[in-house]
Amino acid sequence: MSDSVDPRGARALPLSPSSSPSAPDTERVPQRRQMLKLGASLLTVGGSSALIAACGGGGGGSAGFGPLPAPAPAPNPPAPEPVVSKRSSFALAVMPDTQFYARYATAAESDQYDKRFGSAPFAAQTKWIAANAKALHIPFTIHLGDVVDQVGKPDQWKVADAAMKVLEDAKLPYSVLAGNHDVLTDVDYGVDPVNGTDAARNLAAEPYLQWFGTERAKKQATFGARDTSGFHEYHVFEAQGQKFMVLSLSWRVSDAGIAWARQVIAKNPTLPVILVNHQLLNIAPDGTSPLETDYGKMLWEKLIRDNDQIFMTLNGHHHGAAHLTKTNDFGHKVEEMVVDYQMAYQGGNGLMRLYEFDLTNKQIKVLSFSPWVPQKPAATLNAFDQAVLTTPNEAFTIEMDFAQRFAGFNKGFATGEATVEQSLVEQAKALILANYKDPEATVQRPAADAEDYPKVANTLAHWRFVGGTVNQPVPPGTVIADVTGANPLRRDALNQNGVVGAADGDVVWTDDRHRLSAAPGSVHFLNTNKARMSYFLTEASAPINAQTLDNGYTVEAFVKIDKSWTSKLHAWMNIMTRDGRRGDLAGYTGGDGESPPMLFAISSLREVQWEVVPNTTGTRSAKANWSGEVLADRWVHIAIVNDPVSHDTTMYVEGAPVLRNSAAVPGLATLKATAPWVVGGGSWDGARADGFFGHIGEVRVVAAALAPSQWLTARRAA
Repeated sequence: MSDSVDPRGARALPLSPSSSPSAPDTERVPQRRQMLKLGASLLTVGGSSALIAACGGGGGGSAGFGPLPAPAPAPNPPAPEPVVSKRSSFALAVMPDTQFYARYATAAESDQYDKRFGSAPFAAQTKWIAANAKALHIPFTIHLGDVVDQVGKPDQWKVADAAMKVLEDAKLPYSVLAGNHDVLTDVDYGVDPVNGTDAARNLAAEPYLQWFGTERAKKQATFGARDTSGFHEYHVFEAQGQKFMVLSLSWRVSDAGIAWARQVIAKNPTLPVILVNHQLLNIAPDGTSPLETDYGKMLWEKLIRDNDQIFMTLNGHHHGAAHLTKTNDFGHKVEEMVVDYQMAYQGGNGLMRLYEFDLTNKQIKVLSFSPWVPQKPAATLNAFDQAVLTTPNEAFTIEMDFAQRFAGFNKGFATGEATVEQSLVEQAKALILANYKDPEATVQRPAADAEDYPKVANTLAHWRFVGGTVNQPVPPGTVIADVTGANPLRRDALNQNGVVGAADGDVVWTDDRHRLSAAPGSVHFLNTNKARMSYFLTEASAPINAQTLDNGYTVEAFVKIDKSWTSKLHAWMNIMTRDGRRGDLAGYTGGDGESPPMLFAISSLREVQWEVVPNTTGTRSAKANWSGEVLADRWVHIAIVNDPVSHDTTMYVEGAPVLRNSAAVPGLATLKATAPWVVGGGSWDGARADGFFGHIGEVRVVAAALAPSQWLTARRAA
């Protein structure tokens, strides 16, 4: 997984540990204002980014808002299936970043997969490969790195160990490499191109080498060697009478590692080489176009361009999928592909790839699919579940005359015996879709009028930001009515408590809204930066200030992040908070004591953050829910539902549950009964901070756990 500030790229912290904000390692927790190593749940429909793109922005749409924009056409669309009776063909299985599959199958994360679905995606992938390798002529499997999410958590390594052992028990060889989440110190090349390579690691302390060390790799029939660091390896597999090399280089290969890789290739001068890295190619903000990285350019110059044997590269790390064709020093094509589904629904939803090498028809065919989705109970399926992805960046064909491409180093390369009856990609697709059909998307009806939504008991506050003239300022002191009548908001006076430069026009009325909101408009927060902000807050006497919601709750909001959002100016901006320093709460022992006791915010990577201190006695710390990255300039509906019995809290984005949820979090702590709720802003160490930049339409707080049929996106009973 990448931690990024730009549209999918470079990190701001050169030496952040491999941790995540939703369940930090207590010995080395960076503060929430720093760049964090994150895990999330991206919602995708039809293989194209719908709401959430990756660790860094991009365009897109939402299934909840009407049609998605058409994806950019691929340079190599799927070719028609040639009419051939038999063919010489084999397939490689490719497993992109499995980090969340390892993390959320552990007891520490409440076994979220098994709890909700009765199975887990990591094991589903390797079991599918083992079950179908013979029929689909799969001689080898490639793992793209980020085996686990938190390098220091042994239980995550145990999940990965058990899943990959399925392949070992089936005598099916594979390559593996360490991603940035699999090493103790993660330094991005874009931040520091010199330090942070394998040469700087304490090899005896690295968990990756303890769990997937050289001795384990040696047990595979295809194993060639590892370098002296133990992080980089190569395998040679045979298919259709020909041998291929898979050269896997772990995160931040050193110059010595590159020299080793060059030697390996030189010692095997006739082998076509598939170069595998965790990072190499990136994805542009449109979610489909390739984007070169500095690290990838470095590898191109130092390893790829003058090694004609490297005909194909694969990498993960950057979220989504893209394909780039480059030309090497020999005038030959090198096919570079990035694929990483970790930000997809449920942390990837089991999505993986099959690459078919059809030697007879001179093609590489790509299938993107999930063997896990068809296993899920039917009642759990929703519009974000897809067993096979069909967009051009996910299903495509690369034309390649293998004998011609390899002629410069292997004049004897031959097609092999034509024994395969049908395209392996088509066979795999049929296996996946047998007795399965993707669920149909539920078409939700827009509101007929401003009152067309469910009115529910136990509503504490329902703020609808409407009433003024479109595009005109919302003057300081303006009151936003509470539908219940009990807890109105007002825009605070300008430049209070550390705010600098705020003006009347920094909040304006608009008629822009989420298509499922019954409210006829919203307010737009403008000109927000680190010091300049505007916000609304309850009066000190408002009854909601004293509420702790111990018997469950639902918090809903319609928001749209401004298209000009940047991490530098708007990271950690707040949708809603409660005033006070959580470090002043009795028994508080967690990090960021300067933060409020409740944070409903947007992170440095545009993830939705719901982080609260429970209303309990004794020792306590903040517990968090996290979405995947929310696209800018797109309305989203967010629902936070806390169960009255288990007190498990589930976040829903556009109706779909995210992966990173928190368990056993009773109530919402408050510092005092007069501490106001703040919409559009928050505080840090008692001073105003982290103002919202974008639109807020409706916010509702209910002292009960609501079903989706009771949310603001639903319609009133007939």
